[in-house]
Formats: sequence, structure tokens, C-alpha cells
Amino acid sequence: MLRQVLRRGLQSFCHRLGLCVSRHPVFFLTVPAVLTITFGLSALNRFQPEGDLERLVAPSHSLAKIERSLASSLFPLDQSKSQLYSDLHTPGRYGRVILLSPPGDNILLQAEGILQTHRAVLEMKDGRNSFIGHQLGGVVEVPNSKDQRVKSARAIQITYYLQTYGSATQDLIGEKWENEFCKLMRKLQEEHQDLQLYSLASFSLWRDFHKTSILARSKVLVSLVLILTTATLSSSMKDCLRSKPFLGLLGVLTVCISIITAAGIFFITDGKYNSTLLGIPFFAMGHGTKGVFELLSGWRRTKENLPFKDRIADAYSDVMVTYTMTSSLYFITFGMGASPFTNIEAVKVFCQNMCVSILLNYFYIFSFFGSCLVFAGQLEQNRYHSIFCCKIPSAEYLDRKPVWFQTVMSDGHQQTSHHETNPYQHHFIQHFLREHYNEWITNIYVKPFVVILYLIYASFSFMGCLQISDGANIINLLASDSPSVSYAMVQQKYFSNYSPVIGFYVYEPLEYWNSSVQEDLRRLCSGFTAVSWVEQYYQFLKVSNISANNKSDFISVLQSAFLKKPEFQHFRNDIIFSKAGDESNIIASRLYLVARTSRDKQKEVIEVLEKLRPLSLSKSIRFIVFNPSFVFMDHYSLSVTVPVLIAGFGVLLVLILTFFLVIHPLGNFWLILSVTSIELGVLGLMTLWNIDMDCISILCLIYTLNFAIDHCAPLLYTFVLATEHTRTQCIKSSLQEHGTAILQNVTSFLIGLVPLLFVPSNLTFTLFKCLLLTGGCTLLHCFVILPVFLTFFPPSKKHHKKKKRAKRKEREEIECIEIQENPDHVTTV
Repeated sequence: MLRQVLRRGLQSFCHRLGLCVSRHPVFFLTVPAVLTITFGLSALNRFQPEGDLERLVAPSHSLAKIERSLASSLFPLDQSKSQLYSDLHTPGRYGRVILLSPPGDNILLQAEGILQTHRAVLEMKDGRNSFIGHQLGGVVEVPNSKDQRVKSARAIQITYYLQTYGSATQDLIGEKWENEFCKLMRKLQEEHQDLQLYSLASFSLWRDFHKTSILARSKVLVSLVLILTTATLSSSMKDCLRSKPFLGLLGVLTVCISIITAAGIFFITDGKYNSTLLGIPFFAMGHGTKGVFELLSGWRRTKENLPFKDRIADAYSDVMVTYTMTSSLYFITFGMGASPFTNIEAVKVFCQNMCVSILLNYFYIFSFFGSCLVFAGQLEQNRYHSIFCCKIPSAEYLDRKPVWFQTVMSDGHQQTSHHETNPYQHHFIQHFLREHYNEWITNIYVKPFVVILYLIYASFSFMGCLQISDGANIINLLASDSPSVSYAMVQQKYFSNYSPVIGFYVYEPLEYWNSSVQEDLRRLCSGFTAVSWVEQYYQFLKVSNISANNKSDFISVLQSAFLKKPEFQHFRNDIIFSKAGDESNIIASRLYLVARTSRDKQKEVIEVLEKLRPLSLSKSIRFIVFNPSFVFMDHYSLSVTVPVLIAGFGVLLVLILTFFLVIHPLGNFWLILSVTSIELGVLGLMTLWNIDMDCISILCLIYTLNFAIDHCAPLLYTFVLATEHTRTQCIKSSLQEHGTAILQNVTSFLIGLVPLLFVPSNLTFTLFKCLLLTGGCTLLHCFVILPVFLTFFPPSKKHHKKKKRAKRKEREEIECIEIQENPDHVTTV
């Protein structure tokens, strides 16, 4: 009873909304246009790109950032002196180059070319080289060599760090130096054909991240043209009166201007653009055009003999209830993604923009597009041509004209009878579904193959869900042909045998002279290659035959003998002394660890981090470990999956809470099953398609939840409310009513994705793959899986059959009574 009251109340509200729009179309057309012009101009004036890549893609709240602050406070970075590569725990401004020899050659024999490159870098104007780090890659050792002598190497990596000290002026000089460095590397590559040079600077990742937006501009415009063309063609009919090509065109433009308005609001509120926002036009288009095509289908289902204002109101009451529900779920899921629980700033910013886009999308659909529908309906009622807007001639006049003229100006009077209840049945998609597809998919011989197909689909989805991998690698977000990606590929190939240098910071006073402490340190460093002042000092004491078993001797020899040796002076910056009177204490120290890794370097580094951190709490030695890459890796997999889990939980909670309040409880039950099947299918298949769980794929998974609801909900609710005798007839009726809009929207959506294939960017590749799977799995469920499975399982339609039989029997009894009472007027009964 309650759900019927709510449903009738919503339908009544939407009916009045339709009447209001039909009576004031100019107002509802003008207000959105003025908003778009106002905010669109603001977007152009306030456009500003995001400059901090770490803020966007690294977890906002991570232990690694706290560890970095502690390490920086204990050991302030002094880049003005020549130091070891491992001495830097935060990169700052730098230039890095890998010199690669041809296959089969030895890079060690290319010393002249390497030195020329090195001298050219040092002679650069405004260059402030502070130290040079060297690494060899692709190393081949001398066979049977006890001291692991190097025989040959394929590559060498040189890093140049700059002194900035946090000064804004020096940072600008450093930025200029980095630009000149990259230009120099390109110039040297032309001069040294026998060497391959791959360069990287601190700004390279940011530059190549934003390069995606530049590369995708023309492709997005091509995508818009394709969607406009598809929407226009799919809204056309042979009937020049009832065809609505311009409404399909205007529907897509309605979504476009709502996106422009949302962008203006974003930039007015001091938002900064980043390349992940490239997905918003596709997300918003998928939802907005669904409302456009549903309103067109709702218009076609209204009675043609009604005034156009009443037809608009009936279309609103039929369509806008479900569209309001799906828009609300969009807002809830992306609103949860924008909540403080989301730990990735790029995901949070995207979800905030998506919430604004959904609200404006909904407003523009019922106002701007609704006004366009009013004018189109008025033209149809007055019998104007849907394209040329001229009066359609009579049938007698058309019969005297050539065939081409009859084809262009025909309103379908030759194909349809004036007594036909719905002349719109001749729309080519509706005709195909009614006459061919509905009969085929509900055929008893087709159903076993559909069940087998679903089992295969579920098996592959489950297999993929077991192989999910996180996408902490930032390369997944860069342009694929960029220098950063080329550098990363070479580095992964030739320099993946060892992990990044991990800083090991002991931040509390420790009894280093105690043998048990020494044993704990050795145990912690076991399995690593360590650059440690402690080990070097112990070795020095052993070689020098000096005993330092107490605090005073240990520190005295350390300061007076060990640290004054030229070969050990660089360890001075690794120890912090404090002096109380005549007594010195070691309050903190640091050493560096390097782990042996395989090709899957990143995963093993994360495992090392996860193993070392618990030891800092369980051991007597209080320490932290840090490397700049930890900021991006720290709990990344948890950070990116939380938004999807929260959004999925939100949808599930809303559907359960409204279980007995919406149209039909079984409709919600089937909707939960369908959305879960589609979501898990997309998740599993994208894993099998080598898509990692990065911020883009997570946003696509949130969108999949809503896209599935958007298309499955009208189909399922129409099915559970249908009053035909059998489930097969009910599913045919549902497909006939909503199948056209679903097929129009998904087809437009998928065709609009095609240009993304031609953008050379890992970000757009991920976006294309995920959205293609989203559209494909939704289409599979709406047109193949649900039409078959709904004929097997509840809700049952027997009670509708019994009610109809009871009504028919009651009507027959009434007729018999009337015949007995009026035997002379049987013909009037």
C-alpha cells in the first residue's frame, strides 16, 4: 500500500512537472542557456591545471608522508656537498639520464661518449650540480670471480641533483635547468648515434600526465560527432511526421551544455584541471542520453490523439520517476566517492565534479530538452515535417507526385492504418525487437545456450577477480609515447635487479656498543645490501684491534678516529650527536638498505615495506624506513578500492532500505543481482585484460554500478509490474517498451568510445577498456541474460491470469443477466 502511494505521488509530481514545462517552454529553454553562457565563459577565464602530481595520485593520509617528515626533520637535506646517491631521501629538482649501448656492445667501452655527455651537463648555464650518482644496468660478471668483478654492462644511469633549499627563485632556476637538460639530451642523441639516451627530470611525470589532455582534444570532438550522428540516426523514422532526428541531436547537445556548466562551476570554485577529469564527458553522456532516449520512448508510448501538452505530461510521469531514482543513485555513489573516506585526491575531485554534473544533467534534461520536446510535439500535432518544418501535404496530393517526393514527405499513411493504436511501432529498432529479436531470445531452444554463455561469463569473471593487482605504478596515467614511459621501460628492463635505496632511520638513543643491540641490527639488515656506518665502524674496530665495549669508549673512538678517516667522513651526516656537559650521546642515526628484486620490482618493494614496518613496533630498536616511492605505494591498493566498496555499499543499502517502498520488492531483488553480476563481470574481465586497480579503473567501477542500474531498472520494474499471462509475454512487453532506448543509448555510448583508441595514452586506454566492458556487460544482461532468466524465476504471473479469468467470468455473468431481463433487445446488449 505504501509503495503504491509513493509511486502515485511521484508520478503525479512528474506529471505536474511535465505540464509546467509544456506550458512555459521558453522559460525552461532560456534559463539553462543563460547558465551555460555565464559559467562557460567563466571556465575559459579561470582554467588552471593542477601542478602537484603527488597530491593527486598518492594516498592523502599515509604513514609514508609522516615518515618523510620525520626523516627530513632529523636529517635536513644538504645538497650542496658531493654525497653518495643513497644519501638523498627526497629528490627535489633533478635530471636523470640512462645511456644504453647497442645490443651486444659494452657500455664500459663507451667511456668517451659518456664523459662528453657528462661534461655537457656540467657546463650548462645556471647548472648547480651537487652530486652525481652512478649505476650500471644489464651487468655481466666475470665467471668464477670471488669479488664479483664486472665484465660488461648494457646501460649506465647518471643522476644530477640541484641545490634549491626550498627557495622560490632557485626553484625557478632549477625548472629552467631541467628544461634545458631535456633539450640537451635530445641534441646529444642526434650527435651520438652509437648510444641511446633516455632522460627524465622532476617535472617530466607532471608534463606527461597533462600531455594526455592535449592529445585527446581532437579525439573528444570526434567522439562527440560520432555520438551526435548515432543519436540522430537512431531517432529517425521513415515517417516524416513522427521522426525525431533533431531531438536526438538536441538531446546530446543538452548533455554537452550541462557538462560545460558543471566545468564552469568547478573552475569558479578554484578547481584545478587534471587529466583524470577527461572521463567526465563520457560518464555524463552515458547517463544523460539515457534520459533523452527514455523520454523519446515515453513520448512514442503516449496516445497520439491527445493534445501535445498532455502527451508531454504523460511522458514525464512515465519516464521521470525511474530517471529520478537512477540519478539519485548516481549522486549517492559519487557523493560517497567524494567523502573524506576517499584517500586519493584525484578520485575525490572527480567524484565531486561528477555529482555536480549529474545534478545539472537532470535539471537540463527535464528543462532544456523537455522544452525541445514541447516544440517538437507542437510541430507534430500541427502536421509539420520533422526535418524541413513545412506543412505535410495530403495523401491525395502526394499520390500525384514522384516517388522520391512521396518518400521524403510521407507521414506513413501508406504503411499504417488510421485505426492502428501506435503508429510509432514502425521505428526500425522497435520493429526489429518486436518482430524478430523478442521471438528469438524467448525461444525454448535458445535458452540452454544462454545459460551456458552465462556460466562461461561467470567463470571468467570469477577467475579474473582472483587475480586483481593494484596499480600503484604512476606510468599507468601517462601518455604512452612520452619520454617518461620510455625511461621507465628501460629502467625496469636493466635496473630492476635491486630495489630503490631504502632509508633506515633509528630515531631514538640506542646502546650501539651493546652486543645484543648489534645482533638486532644485523638481524634487521639481513637479506639486504647495507650501506651502514655501524658495520663499517665495527669492522674498523676489529681491524684496528680496539676495544669499545662501553659508551664513553665507543663514542670517543667514533668521533676522534673513525669519522676523521677520509674514507669514512661521509658518515658524519648519518649520525646525530648531542652533548650534555662533557658527555656526548648518539640520539639518532641512519643507514641504507638495498634489496635484491626480480622483474616485478614494485610488488616486492611493497612486500619489503609491509614486513619492515611491523618490526619497528615489535623490536627494541625504534626505527622508520623511507624511500620517496613509498609515498605512492603506501596502502595504495586499499586507498583505491575503498571508494568502490563505499559506493557499492551505499547502493546496496539504498536498495535494501527501499525494498518495500519502491515499485515492487522483487524488482529491487533482481536489480541487486543484476548489478552485482555486471560489476563482478567488469572487474574480472578488466583484470584479465591487464588493467590494474588505479584511480581511473576505480572510477570506472563506480560508474559501472550506476550504468547497470540506469539500464536494468526500467526493464526489471516494467517486467514485475506487467499483467500479461506468462513471464515470456511480460519480458517481450518490457523489451518492446524499453529495449529501443537501451539499445540507442548503449550503441551511442560504445561508438563514442572508439576515438579513445587513437589517443596514445595509458590513461585513455584504461578508460576505453573499462567503459567498453561496462557497456558490453550491461548490453549482454539487458538483451540476453535477463530476458532468459526472468522466464525461469519469480515473480510469477499466475495471479494476473487468475484475476483476468475472474473478471472475464464476472463480465459474462452480467451479460447473461442483461439478456434474460431484455429478451426483446438482445442485439443491443
